[in-house]
Amino acid sequence: MAKSTLQSSITSFGIYDTWNEKSKDLPKVKKFTTDVPAEIDVEFGFIINIKKGKGKKITFCIYHPDIPDKQGNIMPPFTDDVYIRDNNWNFYLGDTIWEPVHSKLGDWRMTIECEGHLLADKTFTINEPDEFSGAKFWKRAGY
Repeated sequence: MAKSTLQSSITSFGIYDTWNEKSKDLPKVKKFTTDVPAEIDVEFGFIINIKKGKGKKITFCIYHPDIPDKQGNIMPPFTDDVYIRDNNWNFYLGDTIWEPVHSKLGDWRMTIECEGHLLADKTFTINEPDEFSGAKFWKRAGY
């Protein structure tokens, strides 16, 4: 009997509602984008759907810009393992911005692998919010 092959696809990516890791519900996408404003608590990432993989282990990694820890040492990429819970499984991989904001600017790459195969790879660019666009422009102009 032929072994079924795992299938995966990114179903959404960008800026999301606040994620509650204790809830079974995944966050809802607010804006599809890879350009993220450097604002406290902005939630960004992607949702991947994996089929035919129940019981297999995925490894995810978040490569962030050279963010120093409290001692001033550059933090290593964040990585962890998770087991696929069923044969049609949605998984959210994301992060958020915290103080000090200026140290979070740059590219954040998020990857998911299973059994040596790259399932997902998405890079988000964290930039200073544009002070001269949209509502911020008018607020700054005194309106």
